[in-house]
Amino acid sequence: MEVMVMAGESYYYNQLNKVQQAVYHAMKNGLQALAPSFQVPLLEGRELSDIYFMLRLDCPEIFYTVKFKYRYYPDSGNAEIFPEYLFDKNKIRAHQKAMKSRVEKLARPALKLSEAEKEQYIHDFICQNVRYDKLKKPYSHEIIGPLGQGVGVCEGIAKSVKILCDALGMWCIVALSEANPEKGIKYRHTWNVVRIGGKYYHLDVTFDNTLGGGERLRYDYFNLSDKQIFRDHEMLVWKIPSCEDGDHFYYKEKKISFTKMEDVRKRSAQAVKKGKMLIFHWRGGYLTKEVLTELLQIIEEEAAKKERHAKVSLNWPQAVLQVTFEKELEGEPFTMEEANEGERE
Repeated sequence: MEVMVMAGESYYYNQLNKVQQAVYHAMKNGLQALAPSFQVPLLEGRELSDIYFMLRLDCPEIFYTVKFKYRYYPDSGNAEIFPEYLFDKNKIRAHQKAMKSRVEKLARPALKLSEAEKEQYIHDFICQNVRYDKLKKPYSHEIIGPLGQGVGVCEGIAKSVKILCDALGMWCIVALSEANPEKGIKYRHTWNVVRIGGKYYHLDVTFDNTLGGGERLRYDYFNLSDKQIFRDHEMLVWKIPSCEDGDHFYYKEKKISFTKMEDVRKRSAQAVKKGKMLIFHWRGGYLTKEVLTELLQIIEEEAAKKERHAKVSLNWPQAVLQVTFEKELEGEPFTMEEANEGERE
């Protein structure tokens, strides 16, 4: 399966030393050949596992293996790798052909778009067509889940974003963070870093997908800076480029990031009058309980003027509120949202 080669495709390869790069190359060649086994320079088991994982982050088109066994002899400088393939050879080749065709078909309508438009095209496609797979089937960790079956977990979704970026000539990598069982985060998490206009941004389509989905799209995690993303993301496993620019955060660019209470009142009045949902980001200082109470009061006051009730859900770490205006209020008027609930206890 061929995709356009971008600098981001070899990102993790470039973080390795010469011996590790030799292992990476041998693994890549062996896996692309669908070899039942192949030799690599001998390293510790953990190192081999890390390189295997990095390779598949750089090259999401290698979607047909997720783990391996290995053996070595004390007097040998090599290890023999035995990959575990998800399918037999014929099935892999059929899936490769299908995935190549699928990626090309999805990329075609966006080829002439700007970088920013391509990024949103990919984000929106995933959010509208892929649902989070809580059953966590093996293929959900690979592009074949989201792009072939319409289901995926964060790893498969991030790899799908990357392969579509690769096909559209955009720089993109997959970022990986640690689990944190003490906070109820029982799995590592993956998302993307993209380069738009020469600057790097975090893009977590999985988190946006679990907040919205279908026609109700969310952009809470679209072009975040390091400061923004690590409010609710754990420490990184491997280093990624610094993302310092917060000025191209989606809601800020769309002018629905408010710093004043009167702006919230004005936009609430407009939304309730038109009978539309209101989604906005608050950046008028820290979103404390006192500030939130004032925001909710303003929103409810504007709803009451049109004989409506405000139903509000809040993504607290990212200070994003989603408001609908209801004739009859069903359920709680205020709820806390938690992105990516499928990867928590």
